This record gives sequence, C-alpha cells and structure tokens, in this order.
Amino acid sequence: MKKFLPLLTIVAAILFAGWKWLLLPGVEKARNSRSGPDEYPPVSAAAAQLHRGLLVGDLHADSFLWARDLEREADYGHVDLPRARRGNLAIQVFTAVTKSPRGQNYEQNSSAAGDNITLLAVAQAWPPRTWNSLLQRALYHAGRVAGLEDRAPEQIAVVRSAADLRRVLKRRAGGSEQLAAILGIEGAHPLEGELENIGVLYDAGFRVMGLQHFFDNELGGSLHGENGAGLSAFGRAAVQEMERRAIVIDVAHSSEQVVRDVLALVERPLILSHTGLKGMCDSPRNISDELMKEIAAKGGLIGVGYWKGAVCDDSPRHIVETIRYAIDLLGVEHVALGSDYDGSVAVAFDASELGLLTDEMLRQGFTEQEIRRVMGENLRDFFLAQLPAS
Repeated sequence: MKKFLPLLTIVAAILFAGWKWLLLPGVEKARNSRSGPDEYPPVSAAAAQLHRGLLVGDLHADSFLWARDLEREADYGHVDLPRARRGNLAIQVFTAVTKSPRGQNYEQNSSAAGDNITLLAVAQAWPPRTWNSLLQRALYHAGRVAGLEDRAPEQIAVVRSAADLRRVLKRRAGGSEQLAAILGIEGAHPLEGELENIGVLYDAGFRVMGLQHFFDNELGGSLHGENGAGLSAFGRAAVQEMERRAIVIDVAHSSEQVVRDVLALVERPLILSHTGLKGMCDSPRNISDELMKEIAAKGGLIGVGYWKGAVCDDSPRHIVETIRYAIDLLGVEHVALGSDYDGSVAVAFDASELGLLTDEMLRQGFTEQEIRRVMGENLRDFFLAQLPAS
C-alpha cells in the first residue's frame, strides 16, 4: 500500500488543481456574468479626457469572495487591479459575504435555508476554521485583502482612517494608480451574537458594516426575510457600538423598519451601498423613495447599482437615467456608484469600462460638477468625514 501513496498524492493534487483552475472559474463565470456586448464603441474624446481626470469610487463589490488573484487580469468576473486601473477606479469598498441562503431571492428567504458560502468556502479550500464560523470567514476575507496589499503595495492600500485615505489621494494626485480599499461586511451576522466581535472586526480593518443580507439575523429583519421586523435589542446595542467606533453603517438589504429604527437611533449618516430607486424600478430589492429621502436628509449616501434586479434595465443609458432620477429625488450630494460588482449578478460592463458612465452622463446633459460628484467625489467626502480620523 505504501508504494501507492505517492501516486495517490499526485492524483489528488492533479484533481485539486483541475478543480481550482478549471471548475471554479466556471462557477464564477456563471455567477458574475456580463450581459452587455463584448465590446462597446469607443467613448467620445471629451468623455475620455474628462474621465481620466475624475476621482472614481464605488460603494460595493464582493470580489474577494472568489478564488481569483486580483493582482492579475481575468477574462471573467468584474473587478481586478488591472481593470480597476483602466477604469480609473480610485476608491473601492470591498465587502465580505459570509452567508447567503440557497435559492436566494428578493421576496423571502429563511435564515435556515442552507448556505451557499459554506459550499464555496470548502470548494475554494478556505481554511477549515471558516467552514463553520461566519466571523472567521470575515477575518479570512480581510486577510486576503491584506495579503494582496503586501504583494502589491504600489497598487492597493487598505484604508482604515481618513488619514489613510488622504495619503492614497495624495499619491494619486502625484501620478500613482494605487487603489484605496475600504473593508466592509455584507450583513452583521459575523458578530455571531457577540458585541465584542465588533471590536474584533474593527481591529481586522472593517470600517463599513451592513446590518443584514438576504435573511433575518440577530440584529433584525432583512428586506428579503420572513418577518420585516425592526432592530432587535441586540441590533440596537450593535448599532450604537458601531456608531461609537465611527464604523459606517450600511442599510442595504435591511428591512424598511430596520432603516427607520437606525435613522432614529444614530446621529451619524448612513449609506445604502448598492440599490436601485423604487420610482424607476419597482423591484422588491428597492426600498421606498420616501425612505430614501429620509436617509439623504440625515446626510446619507446612496449607491446606484448596475444590475437588472435593482435598476430593471442594466444598460449604461438606463443606469445614468436612474442616477438622474436619484439626483432629482435626493440631491446630487447624496448620490454615488454602488455597482455590486462580483456580487453574483450580471452587469453590462466591468470596472475597466467605467468611462461608459461618464460618456453617457455627458450625452444626457449632466454638468461636469454633477459627474465629478456622483462618480466619486461624494464618496470621497463622505469617508473623509466619517472614517476615524487616524
């Protein structure tokens, strides 16, 4: 038997390599697909020149959920560092997805309906500590981002404070193409019911915390859950601790009652990182326009998404029409980009093609100031004001 062990080891290694390099990309290609043409016509010369001078930022991408090495360009998925550079992306919130129910939908999901991320964690050979712990999954995500920063510090920097963000912006003003990466979690279930885990996640670099994802959790009801409940007693305590630590609270996927409860509880402004506008797309993915106005009235920031479930039509033209609607409804200072890149969605363009939005905004009569604010300056100003000072 012993003489067969080396052979069995080699076979196992070949099978694992085949799974990792052939089958796993196929899984992501199916989940993070492209709905637009293979190639768009070139943007106008005016749009290309303007886009090169913009500060571009995005409130939500799930790129570190997948097995790709983001230092290298892939021909699938939506974000990696080479494509971010071509799209002039300067600031990206990278969000840790730690649980997602099987059969997830926008109408209703049970928190007990299985978990896609467990299967993905095992398939992608995440450390065994992540297989049964949502907290460890979030920490593993933070470690992947930090590892990329260690390998390519001239290309990406993890931002933990306003001072960190200013340093990246100063480098970019001097010609650097370094990407500022802000860490977030999509749904605060990695707290695992323990307030002290807010500190654990904070120490790991997380500065944005979504409260819910596709299911109700210990903090309260999801927009796609079963009860539509507001904040629980634990949720109230968690939100207050997040505010004390200057963690940005994200109410994407939260029930409307959770959003109202948070607005009544905190002084600091919120984000709704990736969404559509109900008045433009009557989808169960979107909260009411009236509640959107309440978020904006308290200084909040709304990230307009790029996928059909949020905007109904994912063409650049319609996304820009949605941005115009949001500006007219909320005020230009409250509107940003919230792609949901690499979030198991189909989009019509990837991070390398963000100039399409600039081109379309010019075509639709946006002023240069409106373009600059929506494409990234609003996001920059929000985080400079809301991140811990240093």
